Amino acid sequence: RDRLLHMVVVGGGPTGIEYAGELHDFLKDDLAHWYPKMADRVRITLVEALPNVLPAFDKKLIDYTQSTFLENKITILTRTMVKQVDEKSFVVQNPDGSRSEIPCGLLVWATGIKPQPVVSRIRSQFAEAQTNARGLLVDEYLRVKGAKDVWALGDCALSGYAPLAQVASQQGKWLARRLNSLAAAAKDDADADIFALMEEKTKPFKYSSQGSLAYIGSEKAIADLPFFNRNITAGGIATFWFWKSAYLNELFSLRNSTLVLSDWVKRFLFGRDISRE
Repeated sequence: RDRLLHMVVVGGGPTGIEYAGELHDFLKDDLAHWYPKMADRVRITLVEALPNVLPAFDKKLIDYTQSTFLENKITILTRTMVKQVDEKSFVVQNPDGSRSEIPCGLLVWATGIKPQPVVSRIRSQFAEAQTNARGLLVDEYLRVKGAKDVWALGDCALSGYAPLAQVASQQGKWLARRLNSLAAAAKDDADADIFALMEEKTKPFKYSSQGSLAYIGSEKAIADLPFFNRNITAGGIATFWFWKSAYLNELFSLRNSTLVLSDWVKRFLFGRDISRE
């Protein structure tokens, strides 16, 4: 039973941190109500290969997150690499180089993944220029190196920027605008080479950071936001409400925003719905 109640999150980036925080809230707010004796036996472990969780955040926010996890009895294993995952356990390489097998009932992978097969196939077609197995190397105009009339963006593109949603969003909008404008300008020229014209007629893509937010559990969040030539950092309950408002603002439609908001209200009033048909 102790093995089944040990839940592990691999990856100390925003995704892993938010999952661990939400899992803690579920166990504390809902499972403890239904199964009070079992809730005390549940353990959460976060495994991160780097020296710190949330490496892209300010050091103060990293320390705040780690202290919050400590209060919430979430174990953080840094400088620890997962080497093997089995059905009932996983094997890690410890900071001293030794290996340990740790039993668990649930393991969530929230770290790097290998490219999709289609990305690997494209890369193999241009092996001379595509020398990185993690994705497609692109230039500053998001053109796939070695290819003709092929662009790449988001997680599959190695553009020099972190694989974040806001990077992919900005790349998508930038590329759509550039392709549309170049196509409109060359509509009377059937032989126009838009792939080459992009470099002549447009400026390279440049990512503009809108800041980083992460939920860390217990109705607390952290924010690392750019403000002119410096960054503003904040953490706590007020930041949690800012995080919620930012989350709603990023949804694509009023319908989605309304559905998410209604779910939050229902959870606040009645708890999470853990029933199953």
